[in-house]
Amino acid sequence: MENKKELSAKQKEELIGILKVRFEKNINRHKGLEWAKVQAKLDAGSSGEKLWSLNEMERTDGEPDVIGFDANSDEYIFCDCSPESPKGRRSICYDREGLESRKEYKPENNAMDMATAMGIELLSEEQYRDLQQLGNFDTKTSSWVKTPAEIRKHGGALFCDRRYNHVFVYHNGAESYYAARAFRGLLRI
Repeated sequence: MENKKELSAKQKEELIGILKVRFEKNINRHKGLEWAKVQAKLDAGSSGEKLWSLNEMERTDGEPDVIGFDANSDEYIFCDCSPESPKGRRSICYDREGLESRKEYKPENNAMDMATAMGIELLSEEQYRDLQQLGNFDTKTSSWVKTPAEIRKHGGALFCDRRYNHVFVYHNGAESYYAARAFRGLLRI
């Protein structure tokens, strides 16, 4: 059975309506950008799978919103902007290797595989810090971020949060998971 990564016309209409309301409500995240141009990109025929990915971000409580525009690639940048880590992606370890290394109490999934399945990428530490310039995110939760290979080869993985009005980066074993840790994703359209 083929897994089609497409939305029905009704799903597309509902998603674009949600994104428009969020865009207009949070102008500080995308100063100087116009919704009509964003919607034109979303309506373009080639964005079907990208819309599906945006819907996955929304379905897992990521509350995706436009956080920028890359003039070089002519792409809008969407990111999970939920106040806390997306609820539909919590209690997961960092990657498949970390998941498989657990002897017991394995979580259902891992951040890297989930992001790939959703068609999005995990934020890097730099992207996470940039996002924090647009609001206060993860004040009670935390989010896995892309971990450099040098750290990962020793069994570790990085996560970030915001406490005391400061963004912190920490480390854990890649196999660890917590009820308040998920990951934030990024999608270019």
